[in-house]
Amino acid sequence: MSDLPIVRLMPKANARAIRHGFPWVYENELVTDRRTKALAAGTLAILEDSERRPMGLVAVNPNSKIICRMLDRSVDAQIDQAWFATRLTKALDMRARLYDAPFYRLVHAETDGLPGVIIDRFGDTCVIQPNAAWVEALLPALTAALAEVTGVTNVLKNGGGRARVLEGLDEESSVLLGAAPSEPVPVLMNGATYMADLTGGQKTGLFFDQRPNHEFTARLSKGARVLDVFSHVGGFSLAALAGGADSALAVDGSAPALALAEQGAAAAGFGEKFATRKGDAFMTLEALAEEGEKFDVVVCDPPAFAPNKQALDKGLRAYERVARLAAPLVAEGGYLVLCSCSHAAELTLFRNSSARGIGRAGRRGQLIHTGFAGPDHPLMPQLAESGYLKALTFRL
Repeated sequence: MSDLPIVRLMPKANARAIRHGFPWVYENELVTDRRTKALAAGTLAILEDSERRPMGLVAVNPNSKIICRMLDRSVDAQIDQAWFATRLTKALDMRARLYDAPFYRLVHAETDGLPGVIIDRFGDTCVIQPNAAWVEALLPALTAALAEVTGVTNVLKNGGGRARVLEGLDEESSVLLGAAPSEPVPVLMNGATYMADLTGGQKTGLFFDQRPNHEFTARLSKGARVLDVFSHVGGFSLAALAGGADSALAVDGSAPALALAEQGAAAAGFGEKFATRKGDAFMTLEALAEEGEKFDVVVCDPPAFAPNKQALDKGLRAYERVARLAAPLVAEGGYLVLCSCSHAAELTLFRNSSARGIGRAGRRGQLIHTGFAGPDHPLMPQLAESGYLKALTFRL
C-alpha cells in the first residue's frame, strides 16, 4: 500500500470528466478537511472519487483554486528522474520531427504531461518556467532528465509570471545547470533572425507560438509597408521583411525589446528597411493616424488583456479599441492582423470584438485567415485554456 496521503472528490464533482482526461480538480470539488488543508503546496497524493475508487496520482496545492493537478493515471507511479525522462522523450520526439533546428517549445505544460511546466529550447540552452508548486521541489530531477534526454548543457529557471504568484511561489530566477548566455541568442525562424534575451527578456526570451502566424503574414508582405504594434523583439515585422516587405516599423513600450529587434534586423541584413518607435501602443496608433500614415499590413499583437474571466469584459473592450485605432492605418485593400493570447477571450468573443472595432472605424473587412499557436504548443482537447492564442487576418 502507498504511504501517500489520499484526497477525495466530493459527490458533486465531475469525476467522469477527470477520468476522460480533464487534468484539474478545483477547490470546490474536493473534500477539504483539516488534513487536506494542512498538506504542503506541491504534495503528491492519491486522488479518489467520492466512492473511494482510485483515479490517479495528483499534486495538491491547498492554496490554489486548482487544488489538484493530475500527474499520472497510475497511483503506483514514481515521480523521479526516469519518470521525467519518459515524458520529455515523448515531447522531444514530436518536436524533432517538426523542426530542423532545436529552437522550439519543448514542453507545453498539461498537454505534454507535465502540469504547469513550460520549457523552451534555444539550442544547447533550455529555459524552464516551473509554474506549479509540485515541480518546484523536483527541479533537480527534472533538470537531470532534461540534460539526459536533450543533451543541453545549460538549464535556466525563469521564476517570473502571474501563474507562479497564483501558486504561492516566489519570482526568483536562477541557473540550474551550466551557465546563462552572456549575450542574446540568435534564433532563425521564417528567414528572419530574432535575438532572444534568455535572462532579462519577457517570459523565456522569445515567443515561439506565433511562428506559423509570422509565416502567413510574411506571405502578404511582399512589397508592403508594414506596421508591427506590440512588436516585442520584432516578431511580425522581421518575418515580413524576410518575406519581401519594402519597410517595417516596430512599435513597443520596451526600449530593450526594440534594441533586440534592431539587432535582429541588422543580423539578417534588413537594417536599412527597419525602424522602431518607442511608446504606448494606443497613443502611438492615434499619433500615426494624426500624421496621416498608411500601411499595407498592420499587425497588433498585444499582451493578454483578459487573463481570466474576471477581466473578460474589460479585455474585450481593449481588443475592440485596438481594432478601432489600427483599422484607419490600413491602406485600401491592405491587411490587418489582430492577435489575442487571452484564453478567457475565446475565439468567437475575440472575433466579434475585433469586427466591432473595425466597423466603428468605418471600415469593412473580410476575414481571410484564423491562426493559432504552432504545433510545438499543442492543444489539450479537454482543457480549453491550452488553446489560448488566436490570430485573425482581415483584408480591409
